[in-house]
Amino acid sequence: MIIIGIAGGTGSGKTTVARSVIDRLGPDKVTFISQDSYYKDHKHLSMSEREAINYDHPLVFDNELLIEHLHLLKSGQPAYAPVYDYTVHARSTVETLELKPNNIIILEGLHVLSDENIRKMLYIKVFVDTDPDVRILRRVLRDIEERGRSIQSIHHQYLNSVKPMHEAFIEPSKKYADLIIPEGGHNEVGIQLLSILTEKYLTGERTLDGV
Repeated sequence: MIIIGIAGGTGSGKTTVARSVIDRLGPDKVTFISQDSYYKDHKHLSMSEREAINYDHPLVFDNELLIEHLHLLKSGQPAYAPVYDYTVHARSTVETLELKPNNIIILEGLHVLSDENIRKMLYIKVFVDTDPDVRILRRVLRDIEERGRSIQSIHHQYLNSVKPMHEAFIEPSKKYADLIIPEGGHNEVGIQLLSILTEKYLTGERTLDGV
């Protein structure tokens, strides 16, 4: 089993890259994990307190639980990821997402490369590098269409948390990447290269160290 980590800023195309690689390799060979599932639970707080949290800071993620689940998968056991509801900033109390052990685990998220303990578990570290103007436009559309947020709240969050957290934590984590893919899902060559490297491992042709 190998674990591939795909990091990058908001709206960079991390998920698109991950899904493209999965499509090439075959969904039955890959287990996909989103770091967003591991936001810490805040149901004990009032709604106004939840809304005031900086959700772009690395400490807002329950990385201890994520790492525990990665170890379970590596040992051949299933794990059950939380299901996070962005509209109320809390985990579902009745639903979880089953993660099955597989040859390839793809972990995608803002701070996948920011945390040293997560990095130690990654076989391939990828950073998706996309222009800031493209990223913010994608985020605006996503937050309006999928999360029911207003343009005013998106603007406030971007200036007060998204942009400063990207500059402080996400962009610096690029130095840990083994592979940088500019322009995300539009970079067919980068996606193909990552897929080929992974396929070589899957077929036993050689280890990735020998590519």
